Amino acid sequence: MKQVQNAAEFQVSIQSSNLIIAVFKADWCGDCKYIDPFMPEVEEKYKDRLTFIEVDVDKVGDVSQEQGIMGIPSFVAYADGRELVRFVNKLRKSREEIEDFVGKALDVYHTLHDMAERKE
Repeated sequence: MKQVQNAAEFQVSIQSSNLIIAVFKADWCGDCKYIDPFMPEVEEKYKDRLTFIEVDVDKVGDVSQEQGIMGIPSFVAYADGRELVRFVNKLRKSREEIEDFVGKALDVYHTLHDMAERKE
């Protein structure tokens, strides 16, 4: 998972026309460490359909504040610079919950993409 180093890099990443899912985390976060073992498999499963980026809330704190991230780990889907859907709460997230969120993000992304194509 590509780690975002600053706010400018984050902005460039979310401007993609492809689906981007930002994972907001921190080194000290126990629930973030809980997802670490299975996230590479989740990332691999969806690699042809979306890109995950990691945002360390301590290193790139301005971004998490601007995005209204209150609890971590949090997942926010973006495309074309717009937020599409988010999975944000203070509870530990299971692999199943994360994959359910990814599925919802893909559904929203494809729905918006299909609508845009019909308008052209």
